[in-house]
Amino acid sequence: MLSRESGQALTIGCFRVDFWVDCFMAHIRLVIGHLYPDLLNIYGDRGNLLTLLQRARWRGFDAQIVAIGPDEPLDPEACDLYFIGGGQDCQQIRVSEDLRAHKADALREAVALGAVILAICGGYQLLGHYYRPHQGPELPGISLIDAHTIAGDKRMIGNVSIRRPDGSTVAGFENHSGQTFLGPGVSPLGTVIRGGGNNGRDKTEGVAVGGIYGTYLHGSLLPKNPALADELIFKALKRRYGPLTLSSLPDTLENDAHQRALALRP
Repeated sequence: MLSRESGQALTIGCFRVDFWVDCFMAHIRLVIGHLYPDLLNIYGDRGNLLTLLQRARWRGFDAQIVAIGPDEPLDPEACDLYFIGGGQDCQQIRVSEDLRAHKADALREAVALGAVILAICGGYQLLGHYYRPHQGPELPGISLIDAHTIAGDKRMIGNVSIRRPDGSTVAGFENHSGQTFLGPGVSPLGTVIRGGGNNGRDKTEGVAVGGIYGTYLHGSLLPKNPALADELIFKALKRRYGPLTLSSLPDTLENDAHQRALALRP
């Protein structure tokens, strides 16, 4: 596939082909489905959507966000990437009911077709089997991942940094009392360097299974973790266009924010 580094022209022989590359890039579409924007929208997590949108557009892609609310059907072939954020318990109850009634099967099919999901906090919990509160009935999830969550006695609040399996780092901010436990063989997003992570016990944070990413990291997460944002974009585009080479972006500010976040106290 054609690619072009930021600010450079692609040439064939003595001919500049900027125009043809621009035309090709403009025909690459990235459709992001924002699940429950009016219910799960706390902690500034909309910044994750804006980051994905802008990093795609900076590369010349036709990127757009589609809102998907309660009682609305979900077309498994319509979106390349789905985002679901965090919310309070009352909102999670409503979302749990709607996910199971209207969207679970379609999301499962979308993932099988190569779509990517990024789920934060409460949204992450609902991708597992269940959330068990201190009081009241168990809140069922949709079992996209082998994980379950129970209410903890201690709230985990503060800055978090983790190390990915490839050695890279991710920084964010957590604020949750739920303790999530991954099933045997399920890969976390990373290993905790500092902070609570999934449950404050086993040093795991989040989940990364195929195209499904879940995490407790707010902040927003993606503006100061550009490598992770590009990983999501790469995988989301792969379903329709194959493994594209993403052109480099001048991430001076983003990388500086990442380093500063890593240096923050818990």
